[in-house]
Order: sequence, then structure tokens, then C-alpha cells
Amino acid sequence: MNNVLQMVWLIPVVPLLGFLIVGLGRNYMPKIMTGVFASGTILLAFLISLYVFFNVKSGNTHVAHYFDFINVAALKIGFDFQVDQLTSVFLLIITGVGFLIHVYSTAYMQEEEQKDFNRYFAYLNLFVFSMLLLVLGGNYVIMFIGWEGVGLCSYLLIGYWFKNTSYNNAAKKAFVMNRIGDLGFLLAVFWLIAKVGSVDFHTVFETVPTLFASGKITIVDITGITLLLFVGAMGKSAQIPLYTWLPDAMAGPTPVSALIHAATMVTAGIYMIARSNILYTMAPVSQAVVAIVGLTTAILAATIALKQNDIKKVLAYSTVSQLGYMFLALGVGAYTGAVFHVMTHAFFKALLFLGAGSVIHAMSGEQDIRNMGGLKKYMSITHITFLLACLAIAGMPPFSGFFSKDEILAAAYARSPLLWVVGVGGAVMTAFYMFRLYAMTFLGKFRGTTEQEHHLHESPALITIPLIVLAILAVIGGWIGIPEIFMHGGHRLEAFLAPVFAQSNALTEKHHLSHTTEYMLMGISVGAALVALIFAWSKFNKYQKTTGEETGLGKILANKWYVDELYDTLIVKPVMAISKYFNDIFEKKGIDGFVNGVGKAVNYSSRQIRLLQSGQVGAYVLMMVLGILIFFIIQLFL
Repeated sequence: MNNVLQMVWLIPVVPLLGFLIVGLGRNYMPKIMTGVFASGTILLAFLISLYVFFNVKSGNTHVAHYFDFINVAALKIGFDFQVDQLTSVFLLIITGVGFLIHVYSTAYMQEEEQKDFNRYFAYLNLFVFSMLLLVLGGNYVIMFIGWEGVGLCSYLLIGYWFKNTSYNNAAKKAFVMNRIGDLGFLLAVFWLIAKVGSVDFHTVFETVPTLFASGKITIVDITGITLLLFVGAMGKSAQIPLYTWLPDAMAGPTPVSALIHAATMVTAGIYMIARSNILYTMAPVSQAVVAIVGLTTAILAATIALKQNDIKKVLAYSTVSQLGYMFLALGVGAYTGAVFHVMTHAFFKALLFLGAGSVIHAMSGEQDIRNMGGLKKYMSITHITFLLACLAIAGMPPFSGFFSKDEILAAAYARSPLLWVVGVGGAVMTAFYMFRLYAMTFLGKFRGTTEQEHHLHESPALITIPLIVLAILAVIGGWIGIPEIFMHGGHRLEAFLAPVFAQSNALTEKHHLSHTTEYMLMGISVGAALVALIFAWSKFNKYQKTTGEETGLGKILANKWYVDELYDTLIVKPVMAISKYFNDIFEKKGIDGFVNGVGKAVNYSSRQIRLLQSGQVGAYVLMMVLGILIFFIIQLFL
């Protein structure tokens, strides 16, 4: 009897069919049909994912082989889907949150022209297909196909309003910076093929420890492969130094920001490292690099978010910071903690972005929080749901972010108290900038124009219903981690994911903290965040606009530590100058000069040779005599 999970191919194929039908019929399908059909495909994928999840929960995992994708000499790479505990969790997150974003988009994008509306949903379906392919892939090559697919779709969605140059530049920036990371991923895959002869997850993870024990693969190989994979994760999941594309990606429609920054694309790097956990556990240098880069990114992004005034930019830098915490968890070996935070982050960050979209929708496109204020009385549902999301991301109990954040910080403390101290500092800043954002947006008096105030209203049901569902998840989504906080022995998610991380857990020495230590760490982090929360609330709940500019450190933070300017000076401008040189000198005067010179020489020669065909009999007789004379000379003297 065939395994029922063999039919898992339906999950990505359904959104792919949605993309093809909506895309090909974009000039003919009415908006309502497009919205229902595009959202329906994701709902169907979610229902199938739910069925798969319950199968996996009952102990049924499977690698589905469909056909040989590459078969060259000894290298055989199948088009395989691997369905296990880790895959099933990500399938639910991608399709569940993706469906809510699709429903939200049907109302949010309603003002677009029909063909643009349909183009948007076609891209959205293709994006979900690519992400599903990424997490379902049974080997690194199939994962890489999905990896490249989400990169392409992010380019298309960020640059959705392609007639605007700044949006195009943001899309190109995302595309190029992701390609830099993708090169690292590719090199790691080639290295694996050279050393292991396979890219299948099962083969690689079972073979590498054996080859390492026999000396056929060295710690240098494993470290090199894992660091190159991490370069790929840096690009996709926006870590230093490849993080600057993500805040610029705010140029796209707000639902796109929610899709990219919450549940899908930016978590791809987390998934890839969690999937490759045994390789990282065997490479302590790589783990240390992942932890340090992650924590550094978390702190840097949090400092920038403190002084941003664009509602979406604050959330974008918040995403970069939260991704840093996920990498911190991966770096200290808390793989379950990283996946747990991916899940809770998907709930509250999608809610924050969609809530921001609701605000922007009501404010007629305004995104500067200095021009908002007092929206609480106009937008009660948006206000309540946004507040719940802020409490979740600030790590307040009993909201979802509290459980996943504290699990990461506890694991960091077990590895090094210094990591914990710095991590708590980032959590404090998170609470501050999120409640600065909340207070300036919803509290105090309205600071916008009279016309804006006249149009203020709560968003329609297709926008508020996804907000309510995500708010419920943001509140209760972390309760699955309650046993981990109050007792040893792990929580339900950890028990569920245990088979995926079994090899790493067998190699890692567990550092269990005492109950007293856990409660102390929890109390300090929550207490510090609560102080920051109250301080931000009291400072900004009656905010008044000022005309003065930021000075000193505030100006530096407002300008994002001038990292973009630094990149422009050190990388972009030199590369553009070299490109201009090659274009003007090497290309136009060199290559074009040579090619055009050949053309001119042939043209000139043709004009001269045609003179031989003059039509004058005397000239032909003369040439004949000269020819005979030349033949005689050759015959007699040569």
C-alpha cells in the first residue's frame, strides 16, 4: 500500500495552478473571481497541510520520490519531497498565514485596475508555491529551486508598482543582495557533492558523521559547507551584512510586506539551518558565527528602529531584529526555540504589518507616525489587535512572544551569560520602540490634516477578520511552550520536533537551568521590558510634532547608522564606476570598435573590389593580359 503522504505534491501544485490560471486570465477574470480563486487555492493547500500534519503527528513521515531530476554518472538527484515534523510545521505556517494575507489583500488592493489586481494575486500564488517547494524539498537542489523562486517573487512583488523608480530600485536591491547569498548556498551544494556525492538530506545527514569518523571528511569541510550555507541564510533572512534590502522592501504593497517579513521568505534561512542542524552541531565555529552575527544583527536593527518614523520601517527593522534572535537560538543549539519563535513571530508580525496596512488604508496612504495619533477612537478593532501584537512582540506574559523569546534567552544564558545580557538589552529596546510606535499611532490627539481626519474609519471586514484571527493566535500561539517555562523535560513542540533534531541532541551536552535560575532570568527580562514599555507609553502618549531635526546619536540612528551610505561609497559607486569604464572604454571603444572596424573594413573592401566589375571590355582585356603575364612570371622564376 502506498504511503498517503505520497500525495503531498498537491500542496504546492494547487497554488501553482492558481498562479497559471489567474496569470493567464488576468485581462479577463473579474476581481471578485480572482480574489476568491486565488485565496481558495491557498485555503485548499492549508487544508491538505492540516491533513499532512495529523498524519505526521501520528508518526507517519515519508520521502516521496517522483522522478530523477538529475542523473549524471554517479550523481543522482531526485525530485523528492520530504515530509516530517519540521516540514509539517512550516507548511501550516506558510499556508495558514498566507491564506489570511490573501483574504486581506482582496480588500486592500481593491482600488487597483483589474489586470494589475490579477497580476498581484498571480505573483502572490507563485510566491506561496515557491516557499512550499522550498520547505518540501527532500534535498538541497529542490530546496534551492524554491529558494530562487521566492527571490524572484519578492522582486516582482516589491516592484509591483514598477512605474515608480524608487520601487524598482528597492526590488533590484533585494534581488541583487539575495543573489550574493545564493552564491554561498550554491558553493556549499557543490562542496557537498564533491565530498559526499549526494545532496539528499537523509543521505547527507547519515553519511557525514560516518565520513567524519573515518577521516574522509574533515572539520574544515564541515565548517566551510556550513559557513557557506549561512551566507545564503544571511541574504534570504537579512542578517549583517546583507540586511539592508529588507527595510527597502517596504516599497511593495503592505500585504506583501506581511508575507515576506512574517511567515515566508525571511524565515527560509532559519528553516535551512534547522534542517541542516547536525552539520552545524558538528561545526562549533560555524555555530559561534551564527550566534554572534544573529545577536549583533538583533541589536543593530533594534537601535535603528528606535528612531524610525515610517510605520512600516519600524516593523521592518523589528523583523531584522527578531530574525537575529532566531539565529542566536540556532547558534546556541536551541533549534526548537528558533522554530518556535518563527511560529509565534509569524502570528504577531503578520498582525502588525496587516494592522499597519489598515492604518495606512484609513490614513489615505500616510505612513509617518508623527502625522497620526488618536486613531484609537476611530479604529477600535485595528487598535485592539495591534496592541495585542505589540504586547506579544514585547515578550509580555501570557502572549505568544513571551514563551519563544524566553526559551531563546534561557538557551543563550546556558551557553554564555554575556549572550543573555546582550539579548535582554535587545528585548528592552523591542518593547520601547514597539510601544513608541503604538502610542504615537493610536494614543493622544490626531496630528494629521483635517481631510485625513474626515476620512478616518475602521477598515472593512475582509481586513479586520484576518486581524482578529491573527490576534487570537498572537495571544495563545505560544501556550504550546508553557511546560518548558515551568518544568524540565521539554514542551509539546519540542517533543514533536525531537526526531528532526535527534542526532544533534545526541551530540550536545544539555545544560539544564535550575527552576530558581529560570524564574530569575524570566523575571529580569520581563521586568526590564515592562519598564521600557511603560516609559515609552508615558513619553509618547501625548506626543506633539516638533520642527527640530534629530542631533547626535539620534541623528545617526534615524539615518540607520549610515550603513546604506557606507555601502554606496565602498561598493555601489566603485562598481558603477568600473561598469561605466567597461561600458565606455572596453565595450564601446574596444569590443564595439573592433566589431565595427571589421564591418567597415569589409564595407571598404567591397567598394574597392566592385570597381573591378566596370563593364568596360578594354579593362577586362587588360586584366586578362596582366593575369597571363603574372602566371608566366610565376612559372619561369618561382
